[in-house]
Amino acid sequence: MNTYQRIVLAARPQGEVEPGHFRLEAVPVPVLREGELLIRNRYLSLDPYMRGRMNDARSYAAPQALDETMIGGTVGEVLASRHPSYAAGEHVVAMGGWAELTVSDGTGLRKVDPAAVPLSAHLGAVGMPGMTAWYGLNRILALQPGQTVCVSAASGAVGGIVGQLAKQHGVRAVGIAGGAEKCAYVVDELGFDACVDYRAGNLRDALKAAAPDGIDGIFENVGGEVFDAALARTNPFARVALCGMIAGYNGEDIPMRNVRLLLANRIMLRGFIVTEHLDCWPEGLAELGRLVASGRIKYRESVSQGLASAPEAFIGLLKGRNFGKQLVALA
Repeated sequence: MNTYQRIVLAARPQGEVEPGHFRLEAVPVPVLREGELLIRNRYLSLDPYMRGRMNDARSYAAPQALDETMIGGTVGEVLASRHPSYAAGEHVVAMGGWAELTVSDGTGLRKVDPAAVPLSAHLGAVGMPGMTAWYGLNRILALQPGQTVCVSAASGAVGGIVGQLAKQHGVRAVGIAGGAEKCAYVVDELGFDACVDYRAGNLRDALKAAAPDGIDGIFENVGGEVFDAALARTNPFARVALCGMIAGYNGEDIPMRNVRLLLANRIMLRGFIVTEHLDCWPEGLAELGRLVASGRIKYRESVSQGLASAPEAFIGLLKGRNFGKQLVALA
């Protein structure tokens, strides 16, 4: 193999993302230097945060550079190594980006065992999304048995884990998702106590029925109307773990009608970026790995085939077309 494929950011979106904002390229396979390893990426993770990185704007992380490989988490197999800590045949999680191959100096790599849990799960339930759920629930919401958590995007890679972990702690889990099929999955497969279809047109009334005793914790992935409806049901001293605001990822304004409740109900709201809390990852990943291996945590994946499919799959993710964790199978 003399070349491999990658996808770069060709232009910054003004509004919705389109396929033309990306470019598929063939580039030479680099020669490894001492201390480097070559990874064949088997799966690429597609995540909402990537939309924010496409903007040239101040944020918690640097913008995605134009004409460079799109950022993204990957899991794959070491093909060749000149690094003392890695050998050919081992499997690693990396930030390999939208590319078939990755050269790494070992920084940020995490070895994984595909015999323990499936390889793809290390980008989902036992990866960054799972850790996002674990950290927000355990370190921010810290709910007590009998209390109620409301989880937006409940059928997604993060939200689905939040509800399952909450149930194992004796917390009542109420989800919000788009469509009857997703809501049925959230309740029947993931074990949430209730799920509200925000597309049905009666979000506030349905949420009131689903959470008759109010809401003690909100795990927020969406923002906008969904967040507003959950705030309206909060109990005094409720907590909010603010993980994402996908309602505004294309630059839309996100109006809120119930901001006053942050004061009236003495609500604690905390936004967080899970990669800023790497000290918690060993504990969290160990627990998530055990739960997935034992079948006590379930997850679902949407998998598109081939690197060239990544742009359309990513656009679908931003529009809510995926069901569970969105991945791209690369080999």
